[in-house]
Amino acid sequence: MDYMSSPLAQTHLILGEEEFLAERARLGLVDAIRQQSPEGENLVVSTLRAGEVTGPELIDLLSPSLFGEDRIVVFNHAEDAGKEPIDLVVNAAKDPGPGIYMIIVHKGGGRTKAVVDKLKKLCQVHEVPKMRPSERPQWVMAEFKRNGVRPTPDVVNALLEGVGSDLRELASAVAQLVADTGGNVTAEDVRRYYVGVAEVSGFDIADLACSGQLQRAVASTRRALQLGISPVALSAALSMKVSAIARLYSSRGRINAQALAGPLGMPPFAVEKAAKVARRWNGDAVSRAVILMADLDAAVKGQTGGDDKFAIEDAVRRVAELAR
Repeated sequence: MDYMSSPLAQTHLILGEEEFLAERARLGLVDAIRQQSPEGENLVVSTLRAGEVTGPELIDLLSPSLFGEDRIVVFNHAEDAGKEPIDLVVNAAKDPGPGIYMIIVHKGGGRTKAVVDKLKKLCQVHEVPKMRPSERPQWVMAEFKRNGVRPTPDVVNALLEGVGSDLRELASAVAQLVADTGGNVTAEDVRRYYVGVAEVSGFDIADLACSGQLQRAVASTRRALQLGISPVALSAALSMKVSAIARLYSSRGRINAQALAGPLGMPPFAVEKAAKVARRWNGDAVSRAVILMADLDAAVKGQTGGDDKFAIEDAVRRVAELAR
């Protein structure tokens, strides 16, 4: 979306349920405002939940500064705001004051659905509706073009098959493929990166997740589930890998892989491999991963009443994100 193609308004409404596109629109607007503002990269951006806005806080945020600097105020989750806070936001949008830019993010429904029409009249509107499955191939095609590549339909189809429907993951996969192939992306490249191999083990998935290879880890998890590997087995492999990282992440230099193999339940070569990966982690990420594994164990064993397949895929994704 080209935000510089027309003069920017002072008030903007990002409207719709597609969260990744809403985030991209917000970042694009902030960048465009900075480009036309004298403050440039020093332009102050204040972000808050629309439902937590108070009158005094809003006056402080929207009052002209002593030196007349521009500023941006972002109001998130406007659909969840109560009547008084959303009324404050709507009234502020009528006249935000010199150099003040407002960005209001609203999903379109929720308890403040009635104010959307008012906001549309006051703001420059950026629609981000939930994308239908039939629209995803065209969006992926556009995402490749955004990265300077014109893909063939088989590349687009292979990517959707391997990565799934999440727009954030698709965008990340497109960027990675373009970077790694120099723009010469083929369907074979996509399958090699994301579709997985005919047989995939839980330990392969654990290795991918714990080394931060998000797309390949998630794609391999889906493939394993299709092949009938149980979520319990996948969970056990992932938990073992996380446990090893928790034991090894603080290690520096050489370790005694032979001595650690027994306690960790891993062969020595696997301990050495895990130690290399573990050094990339930090204490906070390790702690969160360990807690996540406890929750996953309960989920795949039916103790929480949720979908065990969703639980393992979500856990793999989150571990890979922590590993980055």
